[in-house]
Amino acid sequence: MSTYLIKKSVALLAIILADMTNPIPLKAVFLLTLAPMLWATNAVVGRLISEMIPPMTLNFARWFLAILILTPFATNLFKERKTIRAAWLRLALLGLTSMGCYNSFQYLALHTSSALNVTLVGAGMPVWMLLIGRLFFKHNITPKAWIGAALSLLGVAVVILRGEVTQISSIKLVPGDGWMILATWGWASYSWLLAKPTPDQEKLRGNWVNYLMIQMLFGIMWAGAFTSIEWTLPILTNSPLPVILWSDGKLAWALVFVAIGPALISYRCWGAGIAIAGASAAGFFANLTPLFTGILSTFILGEAPHLYHGLAFFLIVAGIVISSKK
Repeated sequence: MSTYLIKKSVALLAIILADMTNPIPLKAVFLLTLAPMLWATNAVVGRLISEMIPPMTLNFARWFLAILILTPFATNLFKERKTIRAAWLRLALLGLTSMGCYNSFQYLALHTSSALNVTLVGAGMPVWMLLIGRLFFKHNITPKAWIGAALSLLGVAVVILRGEVTQISSIKLVPGDGWMILATWGWASYSWLLAKPTPDQEKLRGNWVNYLMIQMLFGIMWAGAFTSIEWTLPILTNSPLPVILWSDGKLAWALVFVAIGPALISYRCWGAGIAIAGASAAGFFANLTPLFTGILSTFILGEAPHLYHGLAFFLIVAGIVISSKK
């Protein structure tokens, strides 16, 4: 069953790429494919070490290591201090919605839900992007966008209901599903904050290393605040007690990996890919994350996908195609 679903998903991906109106440069295809692949590994690794480290602590350690790695390359950051002070509120919101809320809630979701479920629920992002854009950023929504969003939301519902659509009243939600929905709200807000920059924020975007470093510095403060709550009141997240991070070799290597791959490299690839192909084309590639997660989960975690996962993936991608097609 898992092999069948993987083959069908790959075939569907080929149809989607062939159906695009404008050809996308191979460089952009590579960048926009590598980012979801790294996000998928983040979900799988997060699930793999979920019993070894609390979720908020994992998120804080990840971004702390990422800051250490990027610091030697963030030159002339001190010269931007006036612009940073002027744009501090927007930068604080960027750190809160992405490195604070999105990443923390995703790791928290992986404590009670599978890696594949988490990424499929997260693939309902187009719905929240439209709603948040309309409510807070005065974004006009076309009828086709609403249809596409409805299909994507239906795909998320299939995952949450575990394919038992006829037994809605008897379904109990897994806490991880709710946390992942909150995480997608955070990432959708983060995306709009990036897409609608203030003049001061625009000045900082010229140097992507410094711009990312500034976001991480604000984000690590939010991550640290969430971690302090977790250590003080662990019952709130139902997490294991704090651990000595480097006491286990597997945990240490996992932290290094999520700091370099899903954090630094994926952020750079996604930004560079959007600069070449545009945000609308990138939307197709964002929903590759469940496909890669399904493949990795099957071979690494032994969490084989079910038939409803294939149906959910089809609905989510169909929604993206309808809303994006000219």
